[in-house]
Amino acid sequence: MKRFFFSFLGALAGVWVSILLFGLLIVITIGVIAASSASEVDVPKVKKQSVLTITLSGEVVDRESPKNIIDEIYGNDVRQLPLNTLVSAIKSAAQDSKIEGIYLDCKGLSAGLAQIEAVVNALNEFSKSGKWIMAYGDSYSQADYIIASTADSLFVNPIGVIDIHGLASTTLYFKNLLEKAGVEVQVVKVGTFKSAVEPFILNDMSDANRLQTSEFLDNIWDHLKNTIAQGRKVTVEKVSDWADSFSYTKDVEFYLKNNLADATLYRHQMDSLLARLSGLHEDKDKPNLIEFDKYALARDDNKKSVKNKKQIAVLYAVGDITENGEGGIASERLVPQILELAEDDDVDALVLRVNSGGGSAFASEQIWEALQQFKTITGKPFYVSMGDYAASGGYYISCGADKIFAEPVTLTGSIGIFGLIPNAEKLLSDKIGINTATVATNKGQFPTFYKAMTPDQKAAMQSMVENGYELFAKRCAEGRSLPIDSIKAIAEGRVWSGHKALEIGLVDYMGGLDAAIAFAASELNCDGDYYIKEYPKVNFKWWEEMLDMSKTIKMSVIKEFVGEENMKFYDLTNYLKNIDPLQARMDFIEIN
Repeated sequence: MKRFFFSFLGALAGVWVSILLFGLLIVITIGVIAASSASEVDVPKVKKQSVLTITLSGEVVDRESPKNIIDEIYGNDVRQLPLNTLVSAIKSAAQDSKIEGIYLDCKGLSAGLAQIEAVVNALNEFSKSGKWIMAYGDSYSQADYIIASTADSLFVNPIGVIDIHGLASTTLYFKNLLEKAGVEVQVVKVGTFKSAVEPFILNDMSDANRLQTSEFLDNIWDHLKNTIAQGRKVTVEKVSDWADSFSYTKDVEFYLKNNLADATLYRHQMDSLLARLSGLHEDKDKPNLIEFDKYALARDDNKKSVKNKKQIAVLYAVGDITENGEGGIASERLVPQILELAEDDDVDALVLRVNSGGGSAFASEQIWEALQQFKTITGKPFYVSMGDYAASGGYYISCGADKIFAEPVTLTGSIGIFGLIPNAEKLLSDKIGINTATVATNKGQFPTFYKAMTPDQKAAMQSMVENGYELFAKRCAEGRSLPIDSIKAIAEGRVWSGHKALEIGLVDYMGGLDAAIAFAASELNCDGDYYIKEYPKVNFKWWEEMLDMSKTIKMSVIKEFVGEENMKFYDLTNYLKNIDPLQARMDFIEIN
């Protein structure tokens, strides 16, 4: 009885401690959000002789998303640079008499190549205003340097580093790992170049995949070399030499001699230079630096009324395409949003911003059909702006647009379908000691995780994939007004760079989101008298964050337990477990 009494008291104490800890967590969370909210409402004033500052650190995202509460609490939150806000700030600064120039403070940026291209284009347009751009870095990443090459002068710390190394794509192959685990991945697919299945069935890259990867990397790097060469006023061959030289190991004398940088400065000397360039005293005054996001907030505060103006709706489709789920492009959320826009009389044109390597073929078809409904119901123009990726399912949902815009460095195409059906029979029987027995009335059962596919099942699944491919090709042919044979000749799951996609008719124009919006405005004949409204709505309210807290905590705990590097294996397991039967997805490509 005594033991029970102490056990009961111990359990009760544990419950109360848990309640107190949870309460403390909530208090901390509310404090973090309150602090964030307080800073968000603080609208800055733009002083005369100001310098628009773009600190190149953190991660470029197509649009801002809510903060992760747990990361905020632990101080792990990654700084976001919303591309739409950044480009808009640069454009506004070109016309703003209070802005003398732009300062690029290079501190190691993470960004997709199409995102980098959009920033470069905006800065080149800014230069036409006659205002200056200055760049400084203690250590330039390649992403930093491509953007910084647009500057009038590029400075580096006297013991700084500049990294130019070209492009590479590395693929992880899991065949041996899966075999050791007793899992066989059964593949049905259409398309010689549909290589997204290769990591599960091969130990090395196929010849077809190596060919297409080499080709699009060469195309993209040629474009980026030209961008750097024009900015630094050197030859393209010179940039190639930099990339071959292991530039990150060189001293500053190499950088100055080979024109990678114009001069060396310490950071305080750079501040003095910025003060002088903006008309202040270089020894007595500090430069009036205003970060781009603060500047955008100040400009937003002075926005004019949107009354009687045309609305261009920008709908973001970013991430994996799924039927449902919290993140990515879930058709159960996006389809109603599209149909809602179709019924909104205030919407005059739709621009779909796609940044996706694809996903569920079924979900892609549902989104494609909803976009067709938008065109049919409203008769209003519908355009697509492609980001870093708009391939496979990402191209599926894009192909019906009136016009498609892509960056030269966008990866697109990958018109093909595949299915992955894991067979864990050896894992269950040989490794774990579990056997299964099935009784069925008919042979037409869907393949299961427990047994290898029968010949009849495999034939049926192959037929299903081929039917999906025919539908995909048909959608593309209709959308692009091309014969289906012409589409199939450039399909087969092949990935193309945006520049090549323009040549073969998969896209219409080179340019970013701003180019697509400008085109929409010109088609509406509104002479600049329009406004942009972004969809879907992004929730930034603290109580909406709290509702999603359990999932955030779960993922944070998992990441802490398995480690950042091992999260890819956790994601792979979930991917195989939850994958839809038919996938319109490109390779898992990381270019660096």
